[in-house]
Amino acid sequence: MLFNSYEFIFVFLPITLAGYFLIGRTANRRMALAWLLLASLFFYAWWNPLNLWLIGTSICFNYVVARYLIHRSWPSARNFFLALGVTGNLALLGYFKYAKFVVDNLRAMTGVEVHLPNIVLPIAISFFTFQQIVFLVEAYRGRAEDYDFLHYSLLVAFFPHLIAGPIVHYREMLTQFTRPRVARPWVSHFAVGITIFSIGLFKKVIVADGMAPYANSVFDAAKTGISPTFFEAWIGALAYTFQLYFDFSGYSDMAIGLARMIGIRFPLNFDSPYKATNIVDFWRRWHITLSRFLRDYLYIPLGGNRKGTVRRYSNLFITMLLGGLWHGAGWTFVVWGGLHGSYLIVNHLWQSLRTRMGKPFDQAMPFGQDLARLVTFVCVVIAWVFFRADGIAAASTILASMFLHNGISLPHRFEPHMTEFLPSFASEYLRFDGMFQNGLIDSYQSITWLFALLLVVWYMPNTQQLLARYRPALGYRPRKVTAYRRSWILWRPNYVWSVILAALGAMALVKMWIGGNAEFLYFQF
Repeated sequence: MLFNSYEFIFVFLPITLAGYFLIGRTANRRMALAWLLLASLFFYAWWNPLNLWLIGTSICFNYVVARYLIHRSWPSARNFFLALGVTGNLALLGYFKYAKFVVDNLRAMTGVEVHLPNIVLPIAISFFTFQQIVFLVEAYRGRAEDYDFLHYSLLVAFFPHLIAGPIVHYREMLTQFTRPRVARPWVSHFAVGITIFSIGLFKKVIVADGMAPYANSVFDAAKTGISPTFFEAWIGALAYTFQLYFDFSGYSDMAIGLARMIGIRFPLNFDSPYKATNIVDFWRRWHITLSRFLRDYLYIPLGGNRKGTVRRYSNLFITMLLGGLWHGAGWTFVVWGGLHGSYLIVNHLWQSLRTRMGKPFDQAMPFGQDLARLVTFVCVVIAWVFFRADGIAAASTILASMFLHNGISLPHRFEPHMTEFLPSFASEYLRFDGMFQNGLIDSYQSITWLFALLLVVWYMPNTQQLLARYRPALGYRPRKVTAYRRSWILWRPNYVWSVILAALGAMALVKMWIGGNAEFLYFQF
């Protein structure tokens, strides 16, 4: 069941909310939370009911391990149970997600035949596995003494974040689950929640799914060995860059909006990452809770920046390699993670050099900020090519075209006007046989749309900034951007915004009716 489906919006969600608030009014808070847990398990079982045993067994295993962590005072025993819990979770994830990848590579390197049963990757296994590792570490550190089975199960299975995050900490949710009025309806919560959900739905259905055909045509062609033209390659790469951005941004908004309807605030998971002026800033904005997990439970345990510069950079690189592998069992994801690890190392070296020169980055002129944003964006686009491509060869084909391996193909009408002014070396790279000679892109409108989206992601306020007055996310602090302080641009519950949101919602619903429902890209991870 997808957030962007009629059965979710018009059947599951109304029944879940009505039952939750009705039970909260007539019974008690725990009964209402139990209803929410049952609805979440039903939501998860919608894809494959057999997966309920997997998430149920995982919840019970981690709950039991956590009890031993909390109630054992001997350090050796607590260390043993923490290792047991983390190993058990990683073994489960490793089998379902990486066993086939390991066996295929072993066969390719050694020729040894190892036969595995057909393994179907259970949806959301990466997220609920990491979610439970976070909880075990919190229990080990003494931050989950007052937990119980209902709260813990709901922490893991709560449907707004179950499939693709955010990855939340137990303490963040416990204080909200145990509020006396948690199961009472609040008009302000519902208004803010439905607003954020509607914006997210529009991002996903209209923008992200609208970019998908451009990206798919180029990447599918590269998979078959067709070399796109310079413009086709860049349009395909940028289309995927914006497809993934608005797909994940849309999901993050919808998750925050759904939880807010129930009166729960999630931590922010997405904060205009393409506005980043360096790659460190990018990872502070993209999949924020995953970045927090990698920092707290991988980078710091490896030694962080406490053991010298060389060790710091190696820790960064290893963390990003494993972060890339977490996204998928394939060498393209490893390369993507390695690229971002390399970007981070170069970024830290550059920052260190500027500091030594007495020119810290935060004192750069506005033009320097824009240039830094452009350079960061291009680096991210290059890495996304590997993230999306079906193999290293396909990614290499697209990147070669992006960087002039096949030259630049221009429309025929430009030839008589340009040849007489061009230097001789330029003729090696220019051809006049059409920008889209392979037929992968069917109109020039794609360039206009991509340019418009670039302006949106660079200069327009995001959802959290529009609703900053109403604390849209847990711990959210709006960035100091003067252009967004004007009162007329910020959301408020009035007729104008009601019409705007109704229009956005109607456009998304019509598109869903005509074009069907496309899964969120992060569902595959």
